[in-house]
Amino acid sequence: MRYSGIGGQAVMEGVMMKNQEKYAVAVRKPDNEIIVEVSEYEGIIKNKKIRNMPILRGVFSFIESLVLGMKTLTFSASFYEEEDGKEKKKAPEMEEEIKKAKRQEDVMMGGTVAVSVVLAVAIFMILPYYISTFFQRFTSSYMVVALLEGVLRLAIFIGYVAAISLMPDIRRVYMYHGAEHKCINCIEHGMDLTVENVKLSSKQHKRCGTSFLLIVMIISIFFFMFIHVDSRILRLVLRLVLIPVIAGVSYEFIRIAGRSDNKLVNLLSKPGLWLQNLTTKEPDEAMIEVGIASVEAVFDWKAYVEEIRQER
Repeated sequence: MRYSGIGGQAVMEGVMMKNQEKYAVAVRKPDNEIIVEVSEYEGIIKNKKIRNMPILRGVFSFIESLVLGMKTLTFSASFYEEEDGKEKKKAPEMEEEIKKAKRQEDVMMGGTVAVSVVLAVAIFMILPYYISTFFQRFTSSYMVVALLEGVLRLAIFIGYVAAISLMPDIRRVYMYHGAEHKCINCIEHGMDLTVENVKLSSKQHKRCGTSFLLIVMIISIFFFMFIHVDSRILRLVLRLVLIPVIAGVSYEFIRIAGRSDNKLVNLLSKPGLWLQNLTTKEPDEAMIEVGIASVEAVFDWKAYVEEIRQER
C-alpha cells in the first residue's frame, strides 16, 4: 500500500474527498444525476510551520474535519430538503444579500459544531467519569476506577455507534462510507479506479475517523490512569484540559498507521479496523460511481497508479 494523501467522509447520498486544500463533494440527486462541487478549504491556521507541528496538527485537523464535515453534510442535505423543496434553493440575487447569507451560514455552522463538541464531551468524557465514581465505594485504587471509567467510555461509544447503525438513513451513509474507503484503497493498492476494482477493494482503512475516535478512547484510559489528583473538581478539569492533547497523540498514531505497513503498527490498528465493520457497509455500484466522481475531481489517480506500477 502506498500513501496517497487523500481522505474523505460520507455525506447524505454522497462522498466528500479532500486532497490538501482542495475538496470535492459528489452527491447523487433525487433525479439520479451525480453533481460534483469542487472548492478549497485552507483550514483554521494558515501558518504551515504551526499547523504541521506534531500533536498540534492533530488538534487542528480534528477541528477542521468537524467544520468541513458539517459544511459538506449541509450541502448534500440541501438536495433532499422537503419542498418547498425538492429543488435546491436559489442564491440571493443581490451581492449584499449573498454576503449576509454567507455570514449567517458561518455563524450557524460554528454554533452547530460547538454544540456537537459540547455534547460529545458530555456524553463520552464527563458521563463515564461520574458513573465511575460509584465504584469508589468498592475499591480504593485510583487506577482501577480510572480503568473502569475507560471501559465505560468505550462501551458507551461502541454502543452509540452500533445503535445508530440500525437507522436506515445512517445505514446508507455507512454504505457511502464504505464506498469512500474502497475508492481510496483501490488506488493506494495500484489498481485503476473502476467500479469493478473498487468492488474488490477493502471497506476498511487505517486512516479512518472511526479508528481515530477509538484510539482517543483507548489513549484516554492511559492518560487518566497515570495522572492522579485528589480533588474531584480538578480530576474533571484535567479530563477536559487533556482532550486536545489526547486528540493530538491519537492523530500522530493514525498518521503513522496510514503511512506504514509495519507489523506492530498493523496489529495496533486492528481494533479500529474491527470497529469499522459497524461504521462501513458494502456499497452498491451507484454509490461507488459517486465515490469515483469525488476522487476524480481532486486527484489524478491515473498518474498516481502509474507511479506505483513503475516502482514495482
